[in-house]
Amino acid sequence: MTARLPDTRWTQRDSLAKLVGALGAEDIRWVGGCVRDTLLGYQANDIDAATRHLPATVIDRCKDAGIRIVPTGIDHGTVTAIFEDGNVEITTLRRDVATDGRRATIAFSTDWSDDAARRDFTINALYAHPKTLEISDYFGGLDDLAARRVRFIGDAQTRIREDHLRILRYFRFATRFGDSWDAEATGACSALAPTLKGLSRERVGWELQNLLALPDPSATIAKMRELGVLQEVLPESGRREVEQLARLIPAETAAGIAPDPMRRMAALLPAIVPVAETVSARLRLSRGQRDRLMCVARRCPKDGEQPRGLAYEVGQSCAIDRLLIIGSDPSAIIGWEAPSFPLKGGEIVARGVGKGPEVARILQRIENRWVEEQFPPRPRVDEMLDEELAAR
Repeated sequence: MTARLPDTRWTQRDSLAKLVGALGAEDIRWVGGCVRDTLLGYQANDIDAATRHLPATVIDRCKDAGIRIVPTGIDHGTVTAIFEDGNVEITTLRRDVATDGRRATIAFSTDWSDDAARRDFTINALYAHPKTLEISDYFGGLDDLAARRVRFIGDAQTRIREDHLRILRYFRFATRFGDSWDAEATGACSALAPTLKGLSRERVGWELQNLLALPDPSATIAKMRELGVLQEVLPESGRREVEQLARLIPAETAAGIAPDPMRRMAALLPAIVPVAETVSARLRLSRGQRDRLMCVARRCPKDGEQPRGLAYEVGQSCAIDRLLIIGSDPSAIIGWEAPSFPLKGGEIVARGVGKGPEVARILQRIENRWVEEQFPPRPRVDEMLDEELAAR
């Protein structure tokens, strides 16, 4: 029986019908994630298309049809059609000519099976006809999808040698779509784990974040450490930190807090600020991500004693991260807005204290007391000021 893609909202989009009209139904196929996810009953967020037309022909035909095209990856045969209801990436069929583990030299093709053969996993090499929605499956991807099995196309070690990042992609896809580990795949990932050192750190960082953003990657991270893969990309993460991540995830769920890759990255690192700074630099994280990891690295057991005081000091996001990682309840600060300290330095000067560092010291002492007493109202602040001035 021929497998077909079910009718969904995205397959019935007028914009896609317009694109098919421009390129011809026999020369374009929906491919990859949109096909895979739709078959699994998931929402397809990104629509990718493969075509037998060369990029220049795609651009010309779309221009004639009034479709705006952006040459987003023209050197690799990819252009993007811009539509109000969602863009579509269109890539000319390709075959690999040469690979070095980081990048590939490609040649264009007119054979769908050539294009399928260069993809990583069988479940990503499914092509759907835009009119009939009939699926072309060249490597048993449909059976693997039904079995919740993630398997490399062809020999796993060969595919990894073509692109070392496929090691991390395997663990991400196996976490999201698999129910078990493929022995050939995990063996190849373990054997070739040292090749990850040759990759761009940005690419490694991005893949780690994508993995950590999944609902529960804790078992996968533990498996990566067992196989020697985690040590190659995050050597700072030991058994203790892997177990810390495993405790964090149910704590997030219990608190009703959405998964966050940076919080989970922080859990995979020891509570040492220079380590967080080193990892941030190595993975080329943004300044905001670096600051967050460094803030969470300053966590300590005392953080759980006054959650609101902690949130006032370091901000709600960092406070929630710290509390969850150390196993404390963050409910007191979820949805809580920290008040503004009501006392100003000028008020202290008006009480007879000369301008200078003494004003700042008094202000700081009173603010510390105000936080310790859980932000009492203004009359109590005035009492504190009286007490501080009397003590002088």
